Amino acid sequence: MGEVDADDRASVGEALNEAQRIIREAHGVAKERFLSATRRDQLEAERLDLTESLESSPQGHLHLVTQTMERLEDVFVGMGFTVSEGPQAETDWYNFEALNLPAAHPARSMFDTLYLDLGDRTEIGDGQGGEATNILLRTHTSPVQIRVMEMMPPPIYTVCPGRVFRRDTADASHMPVFHQIEGLVVDHGISLADLAGTLNEFTAAYFGGSIRSRLRPSYFPFTEPSAEFDITCVICEGDGCQTCQRTGWIELGGCGMVHPNVLTNCGIDSEEWTGFAFGFGIDRLAIMRYGIKDLRDMYTNDIRFLRQF
Repeated sequence: MGEVDADDRASVGEALNEAQRIIREAHGVAKERFLSATRRDQLEAERLDLTESLESSPQGHLHLVTQTMERLEDVFVGMGFTVSEGPQAETDWYNFEALNLPAAHPARSMFDTLYLDLGDRTEIGDGQGGEATNILLRTHTSPVQIRVMEMMPPPIYTVCPGRVFRRDTADASHMPVFHQIEGLVVDHGISLADLAGTLNEFTAAYFGGSIRSRLRPSYFPFTEPSAEFDITCVICEGDGCQTCQRTGWIELGGCGMVHPNVLTNCGIDSEEWTGFAFGFGIDRLAIMRYGIKDLRDMYTNDIRFLRQF
């Protein structure tokens, strides 16, 4: 500035101040841009992507029989029934005698029973196996009905689903281990008409309004009178097909009015109370509903088959 003419010093000083201001502003902008870029790079490096979706592992689902059992329970609970369960290893009393099937009754031949050899672990085991022991694998879920009637005073409205056992050879329609559901009603003034109405209501609720039920006379030692109940063929809806042998009907299970001897065995006055019972196979219902040809397919652990349901 000492070499600048006195007349120009003011303008030169003003120009220098302006240049200094511009340089400071440019420096501030560059510094802010640099710091912002540094923070951005740091945040990007430390960022957690919360929107990232991880590939989930394949999950299983309920078995077809379990699905069917739960669906049946839902239907019957909606109709006012409770659900009861009992032990799978039973005594001869609960499985046979209390159900009006004494030791010499010829109807016992209907059940291919599996007896348990408990050996020295119980006073009723003979150590030799066979029918000498009265501990067996239940052949139906009817023993649960006996236990319910022993413990619960009427009125009774209950269903008894569960696993049962028969000495059967596995084939397309039979398994040594399968599943049943049975229903029991004990109340004042119960009649066969109540049984027919209940089965009609169940059939419509489970299969749909186009499927109906009917009763045919039959014989069971624990009911009198007894009947088989059929439903409209779920394949052809009554028109007749190969599955129903052109009849339009498929047998589903057995039913009848509870025999007075059974009520008496459970401590219930058969003069005051009456009731009905019914039962059918859950596995059979599943293969009918889904058009499965071979019962064994549900138990061979073929994941390709099971994933379809």
